[in-house]
Amino acid sequence: MAIMSVREALQSALHEAMDDQRAFIVGEDIGHYGSTYGVTAGFLEQYGPERIRDSPIAESGIIGIGIGAAMLGMRPICEIMSVNFSLLAFDQIINHAAKIHYMFGGQINVPMVLRTTNGWTQLSATHSQSFDSMFSYVPGLKVVAPATPADMKALFKASFEDPDPVIFIEHTLMYGVKGEVPDEPYEVKIGESRLAREGKDITIVTYSRPVHLCMAVADDLAKEGIECEIIDLRTLRPMDMSKALESFRKTNHALVVAEDWETHGMTAEISAQLYEHGFDYLDAPIARVGFKEVPFPYARNLEQQVVVTPDRIKAAIKKVLA
Repeated sequence: MAIMSVREALQSALHEAMDDQRAFIVGEDIGHYGSTYGVTAGFLEQYGPERIRDSPIAESGIIGIGIGAAMLGMRPICEIMSVNFSLLAFDQIINHAAKIHYMFGGQINVPMVLRTTNGWTQLSATHSQSFDSMFSYVPGLKVVAPATPADMKALFKASFEDPDPVIFIEHTLMYGVKGEVPDEPYEVKIGESRLAREGKDITIVTYSRPVHLCMAVADDLAKEGIECEIIDLRTLRPMDMSKALESFRKTNHALVVAEDWETHGMTAEISAQLYEHGFDYLDAPIARVGFKEVPFPYARNLEQQVVVTPDRIKAAIKKVLA
C-alpha cells in the first residue's frame, strides 16, 4: 500500500474524477493559486481554464453554477473555501440542491459535490465554526466527513458518483495526516461506519479529526488497562449507527466526541440514537465532548479552552467508567 497524506489522497481522487469529461471544479482561488490548502495545485495547468474555474468571491454563485450544471448532466465539484462561507449559499444548498429531485418528481438529479473545510487555529468567531448538524438536518443532502486518507479517497469517489448533492467535509488540521491507501481500486459506500479500534470497556463514537484524537487517547489509556473501542461514523447523513450499537451492547458505556457545539449538535443526535436504540445496554450516562458553548475566541490560550482536546476526552472517559 502507498502511504499518502489526506491532501495527496484527495488530489488522487480529484484526478480520477477529472477523467470523466463531465467533471469540472469551480471555486475561489482553486486555479492560479492552487486552492488555499493546496489540494488543486497544478490542476489548472493540467486540465485548463474550461474545467478549472476560478470564481469571484460569490459562494451563492458557485453553488448556483454547480446546481445548474448538474441538472444538465455535468458532474460539478464546487469548492467552498471554508464552511463558514457556505452561509452565503444556504438558500442555494437547502432550497435548491437538496429539494430539486423531490420537487421535480424524481425526473431531475443534482449530482454535485460540495467540498468544504471545518477547522480552527486562531481564526476567530466567524471563521472557526462547524455546521455539520445543520447540513445533516436537511433531507435531500448527503453529508460525508472522513478521517483517514484511504477513506478520503474512496468516499470522494463515492460522492462524485452519487446522483444526489453531497457535502464533503474536510478538516484544515488534517491535510498532513498520513496513512495507508490501497494501490488497487477499492470501495467505501456512503452511509457505512467503521470499527477504528477494538476495545471492551467503553465505546467512543466520533468522526473526522476527533478520530485521531480519540485513537491517541486510547493508546494512552491502554497503558492503564482501559480498552476503548472507537467507531468512526464517516458519514453523517445517512448515519450508520449499527456498529456503534453493536459496540455499546458489549461495553455498556459510551462517549460521543465531535468538533461542534453540543447543544443541538451532532453529539446530541448520536447520543439520542444510542439512548433510543441501546437503552437496555446502559450502565452509565452517555457523555459528550464538543466545543464549549461560546463563539470562538481569537487568543490562543482561550481558544484551547473551547476546542476538543485529548485531556477533555480522557477526563470524560474516566468519568463515565467511574
